[in-house]
Amino acid sequence: MSKKIFDRARLLLGEETMKSIADTRVILFGVGGVGSWCAESLVRSGLQHLTIVDGDKVCETNINRQALATTSTIGKIKVEAMRDRLLDINPDANINAIFSVYNKDNADQFKLESYDYVIDAIDSLNDKMELILHATHIMRQQKEQQRIALGDTNRQMEVRPHTLFYSSMGAALKIDPLKIRISEFWEIDGCPLARALRKRMKKKELFPESKFKCVWSPEVLPNPGEPSCCDTSISDISKAQVNGSISHITAVFGFNIAALVLQDIMRQK
Repeated sequence: MSKKIFDRARLLLGEETMKSIADTRVILFGVGGVGSWCAESLVRSGLQHLTIVDGDKVCETNINRQALATTSTIGKIKVEAMRDRLLDINPDANINAIFSVYNKDNADQFKLESYDYVIDAIDSLNDKMELILHATHIMRQQKEQQRIALGDTNRQMEVRPHTLFYSSMGAALKIDPLKIRISEFWEIDGCPLARALRKRMKKKELFPESKFKCVWSPEVLPNPGEPSCCDTSISDISKAQVNGSISHITAVFGFNIAALVLQDIMRQK
């Protein structure tokens, strides 16, 4: 495959950074409205090692906001439809598609510590909280191991873990992309999903063991419309309420997470 597809990115980032991007290993949980655009942005930027995890199939109501959803992919397994799209962009990419839902019981099988970046674009509150706790635990362990290796017992010493974790908060009920922000999890103010996560964490007395950045927006609009029929999406069936969402918002959320990954790679260079 001709590498001319990355010429514009190479002009902007340079050959050395492009090689680092190609060698980077990313695992992304959830390839819906946010995750699908994040995955596409990363692969279009030269990422060649991507694992995508989702336990849902494409349904008709996904088409308005998910990169993989078209009339021809309805009924297909999302990670397989996403993999096909990504390989159509770059046939040389190594896309590992896992048809599964992340949860507390299967957490260890994903071996998060083997990746450079872990991305959370999960809708389920329970599973999202479990991923946050697991990923930040790994980050703390890696920091401690590096401090020991450096021979420094100062626990305040700034150490970058091998695995970085980024999370998307709720992208529904929003229309203004200029309100989308990036903040550390505990600094988010105005996002109902972040509020619900923190409330659940406090109730269970389980908290993230490392700081991590999130993409979020304080905008919360009402649902003035009525759904025409029941959504057949597994992820939506499990929700207490299905909220309206639109592609330019979910895409900007996903692009922001991709930007966090690329900017961190650039900083290391």
